[in-house]
Amino acid sequence: MGEALGFDTLLITSPKNKKRRYQPSSGFHGLAEFFSRPALSSSGALINIPWKSERMDFTKLVIRNVQRENDLLRLKSDTPPNQKRQENFYGSPRTMQVSDKEQCSQELDLEEITRKISFLDKWRQIFSYHRLGANNTTLQNHEGNHISGNETEDGLGMPQPTGQGHLPSSSLCSIPKPSIISSKSGGFPISLAMAMKLRQSLFGNTIHVFSHDWKKAYFRFHDPFSDLAFALEVGKGGARSIQMAVQGSIIKYLLFTRKGKDCNFQSLCAISKQEQEQALAAALASIVWAAGAAEKATVCLVTEDTYVTSTPDYPGDDFTERLQLFELVEKEATEKFIYDHLQCFKGEGSHGVILFLYSLIFSRTFERLQKDLDASTTHLLQPSAGGFLCRQAILNMILTGRASPNVFNGYQEGKSQEILHGVLTRSDVGYLQWGKDASEDDRLAQVGSMLRTPKLPIWLCNINGNPSVLFSTNRQLLSDWQAERRFDLYLYRGRPPQQKPVHLTVDTHSHHWERNQHEDEHGPGRRFSPVEMAIRTKWREATVNWNGTIPFL
Repeated sequence: MGEALGFDTLLITSPKNKKRRYQPSSGFHGLAEFFSRPALSSSGALINIPWKSERMDFTKLVIRNVQRENDLLRLKSDTPPNQKRQENFYGSPRTMQVSDKEQCSQELDLEEITRKISFLDKWRQIFSYHRLGANNTTLQNHEGNHISGNETEDGLGMPQPTGQGHLPSSSLCSIPKPSIISSKSGGFPISLAMAMKLRQSLFGNTIHVFSHDWKKAYFRFHDPFSDLAFALEVGKGGARSIQMAVQGSIIKYLLFTRKGKDCNFQSLCAISKQEQEQALAAALASIVWAAGAAEKATVCLVTEDTYVTSTPDYPGDDFTERLQLFELVEKEATEKFIYDHLQCFKGEGSHGVILFLYSLIFSRTFERLQKDLDASTTHLLQPSAGGFLCRQAILNMILTGRASPNVFNGYQEGKSQEILHGVLTRSDVGYLQWGKDASEDDRLAQVGSMLRTPKLPIWLCNINGNPSVLFSTNRQLLSDWQAERRFDLYLYRGRPPQQKPVHLTVDTHSHHWERNQHEDEHGPGRRFSPVEMAIRTKWREATVNWNGTIPFL
C-alpha cells in the first residue's frame, strides 16, 4: 500500500504482495481498511499509518516516514551489497534481499515524494469527519454485540484478537457512526446569546451546568428478542424522567403506529436491533415535531469545533459550546435525519438525553416556551441532592408538545390569584401520579382528564417520585366502556432488577366483598400498593390482580 497511480487511485500492496486498486467509489470502509494497514513505500520501507488519525495531516505523516526511511538508507554501507535494512511489523530491523537495480532507485527526492503523496490530503477531511481512533472505536458484529478496537471477526462471526502484524479482513463489519459529527455537516452553530438563553431556560441562571448523572445519560435498549426488547435501560438521577417519557412514545410506535405488526405483547418482545433503532428515531422525531407545533423541528448535534468561548457569566461545559442546529420542515425528514444520526443519541458518552432536551427546547423556541410557562415555573429544572430534576413542564412538553407547568385541565387561578397554565388537549400518551404525601384536597395537584384519558392506553406514571410506564395492548381500552370492565395492563419501572414487565389484571366492577378480600391479602397496616393507588386515580374502586408478582411497596 502507498504507491500512487493517480489522484483518484491507490495501489494497495499487502504483505503477500497482492495488489489491488482502491478508488473513492469503494466507499469509506475500504478507505478505513486502507489506512489501518502497514504500508510499503516505493522503496520498500514500511510506512505505518496509524488508525488514530483525528485531524492528521497525512502529507506530513508520510514525509516523516520517508525521512525515517532515508535515515535507514544511510545505513546501507553497514549491510551486505545485496541486502537492505527494513523494519518489520514489530519495529525491529531485518534484512531483505534486493537487486542492484532496486538499490539504485532508493535515493528518493523528498520533494518528488511530497508531490506524489499530496493527494492524501484529499482523505484528511473524510477522516476528520469520521473521527476514527483505535482506542475508542467499537465495532459491532451482526448480532449487535460489541467488539473492542483490539478485536475483529473471522469468517464465522467469532471475535478474533488482532495482534501485531495481523491485518484485518476485508469482511469487517461496518464501523459505527460517531457521536460527534463534522463541523461541515450543514447546520448552523450555536452562539453565545443562544447558549445563555438555553441555560437560563433550564436552570434559571447561566452559571449552573448539568451534573454527572445527566451527562452520562443516553438512550440504550435492552437486548433484542428478549422480554424487555422494547424497553430502554434507565439510569439514575433526573434524566430518568425523560427516558421514561420517551419510553412511552416508543411503546406507542411499536404497538399502534408502525404498520404490518400485530398489537400484542409478544410483538414487543420480538423486535430486532434495527426495529429498536427505528422505534427510537420515530419516537424522538414525533416528540420534537410536536414541540415545534407540527411546523418545524430543530435537532441539536455535537461537532468537533467550539463556537462559544467561556466568559465569567457563562462557564463552558465543553459540550454546549460545540452544538450545531439543524432545522427540518417535514416530520418524515426529521425522522430520517435522527435515524441517520442516531448514534448521537444512543452512543455511550454521547450526552444523548441532554441533546434530546436541547432539541426539544429549540424546537419549541424560546418565545413559545415563555408563553407556555407561568408564575409558578420560570425554568425547567430544579436542583435536588446535588443534581437536577425535571419539572412538570418538561414532561408535559414531551407528552403534549406544550410546556404546561401543571397537570390540571385548562387554566386555573392560583393562591395569589395568578393565572396558572394547565393541559389544553388530549395527548397520545397520558400521565398518572400518586404520592404518599399528596393531599387529595389540593385541586392544583390533581391530574386532569386530558392526561388521565389519553388517545392511546399508555401512561407515564410518577409514583412516589419514581417514573414508570403503564400500558395496555388493547387500542380500544379507552374508547369502549365494555373493554374497561376487566383488562390487562403492563408495568415497566426501568429499574435493573426487573427482568420483564409486570402483568396486572384490573377489574373496575368487582363486588365489595372482593375488594375487602383483596385488601386482606395485602396484610395489616397497608391497603394498597402505590401502583394500585396510581391506577385508582384513573379507575376508582378498581382492584388489581398482580398475577403472582409481589406488589411493589
